[in-house]
Amino acid sequence: MTGKPLAGWRVLVPRGGPWGDGVAARLRADGATPVIAPLINFAPTEDKAALEQALRDLADGMFDWLTVTSATTVDVLYSYGATIPESTKVAAVGETTATALQAVGYGVDLVPDTDNSAAGLARQLLARESEPRRILTLRSEIAKPVLTDALIAAGHDVHSVVAYRTVGVPAPERAHRDVLNGRINAILVTSGSVAEQVREQFPDIPDQTIIAAIGPRTARDADAVGLPIHLVAPRQTIESLIDSLAKIPVPEPTEEARAIPPTTPTDVVRIPGMKARR
Repeated sequence: MTGKPLAGWRVLVPRGGPWGDGVAARLRADGATPVIAPLINFAPTEDKAALEQALRDLADGMFDWLTVTSATTVDVLYSYGATIPESTKVAAVGETTATALQAVGYGVDLVPDTDNSAAGLARQLLARESEPRRILTLRSEIAKPVLTDALIAAGHDVHSVVAYRTVGVPAPERAHRDVLNGRINAILVTSGSVAEQVREQFPDIPDQTIIAAIGPRTARDADAVGLPIHLVAPRQTIESLIDSLAKIPVPEPTEEARAIPPTTPTDVVRIPGMKARR
């Protein structure tokens, strides 16, 4: 016995970069073998000039607040080497996004207490700031402007910029084979976009594989795309997700899975043309 709660588990981590490395380290510390196989990445916004100008203004201290509503937005900031001055406070939509920010060296000043959504972030920020502030909101191309609209309605000066487009990334062939053959014991589903890719890329996941959602909101997103979820973390944090996984026994592998050599634990795919992460 190793005494580690996830000994014997092979867990697919669906994002790469610093966030994926951090999750892999946490899994490894608990005895699991992480398989980093990014299923989503970001593609450049179609208005790069607007984003680059916004990031220059951010570095120059023109904003009182920066709002970050996804870990992918953190990837964009990191890719551009964005500078967030001490005079600018940072609001993260939830603990997962906050962890991603901290993993690459950014500070976090505000995280919603309970409602890890754009609406929840808006309520928390409005409760803290009664006077008009200059706020930069970075969002994905497909995101509804819930946060931006709420802040503008409350009288804040909001500059909203599309930071990225989310695109699917094919899983590495060996990781794909391991999922289909049951060598992956659990797949972490950390966003609606990840749920969509798991559903599309792995249509025949073995019954014994645990599909684990990072919180109730992500579980609802998964349900909307027809992905069955077996385990839902009570909170929208990677710590809650891993702790929830550690409370159940590792599934027994099939005979076919036992006979197949494992993947390397750090398979990573990058999109051509994107800046490599350090």
